[in-house]
Amino acid sequence: MEAVPTLDAGLETGGLSPWQLGLRRFKKGRLGLFAFWIVTFFFFVAIFAPIIVRVLNVDPYALDRASLNDYGLPKGPLGSMSWNHPLGVEPGTGRDILGRLIYGSRLSLIIGTVGTVLSTAFGVLLGIVAGLRRGWVDSLISRIGDVALAFPSLLLIIALANPMTQRLESWGVPKGNTAKLTYILAILTIFGWVYMARLVRGQVLSLRERDFVEAARSFGAGTGHLVFKQLLPNLWPQIIIFVAMSLPGYVSLEATLSFLGVGFQAPTASWGIMLGDSVRYYRADTAYLFIPGGALLILVLGFNLLADGLRDAFDPRSDRQQL
Repeated sequence: MEAVPTLDAGLETGGLSPWQLGLRRFKKGRLGLFAFWIVTFFFFVAIFAPIIVRVLNVDPYALDRASLNDYGLPKGPLGSMSWNHPLGVEPGTGRDILGRLIYGSRLSLIIGTVGTVLSTAFGVLLGIVAGLRRGWVDSLISRIGDVALAFPSLLLIIALANPMTQRLESWGVPKGNTAKLTYILAILTIFGWVYMARLVRGQVLSLRERDFVEAARSFGAGTGHLVFKQLLPNLWPQIIIFVAMSLPGYVSLEATLSFLGVGFQAPTASWGIMLGDSVRYYRADTAYLFIPGGALLILVLGFNLLADGLRDAFDPRSDRQQL
């Protein structure tokens, strides 16, 4: 069967598809492109963290008691910053802050990326099913989504953290951080799919009535062809924008849980743990509070600016697009 042209093919301008036009707009947006390089830098640091700390010789878990005074505070100014410890050391332990900051980025981005991918994939699947099937299938998925939104997810994550982690460990999940990570990702997937599903469902309900989909049906196209050849190519821009907007929330959630003491525990390198510890020492070592807080601020701001740039480039309803 001859492939039926998709919506992209019908909207090509000057030989370029909407996807290519969107990329062109995005590359011309300086702020969005700058945010892209910020986010790329953090991913680079997270991926190559073991190599970076080895090259810089900043072990995130080594205790340097010699850098602390008798009260457990850094001896030198600004957290005892030096060539050996470019961002100083942690009060009470003497661990290198730069090394822990680098390793902490891995945990935040793992939670943010994997959580976003799982919840988005689940939401896209259910949204397409609801939009194509309609009827009682659509109603059932919508009601399940309403129930999921009715739960106070953050309070639920905090309340069930310890019992559910212990249950996962009893099921054979490795103890410690692996069980915590599994629990957090499961909760993010269970409660994070609804908005994506509703967005995709609305798009599918609109696209399924378009001429190119009706033409594909008239040629005998099956569900697989409709989904992968007709619908998904026209859903990718909205999905990518949603992913970019969801990532900073999940990154912040990991820091929040660790800050509250229900996420990962020391000596694990986590920005949330560092922020929680810094509260006790903010009078004696103010730099320790601002370093992990500033890193989290820059990363979240980068994701938000990237999401704005992608929305302006790919959303045809945006008033700020520049061809």
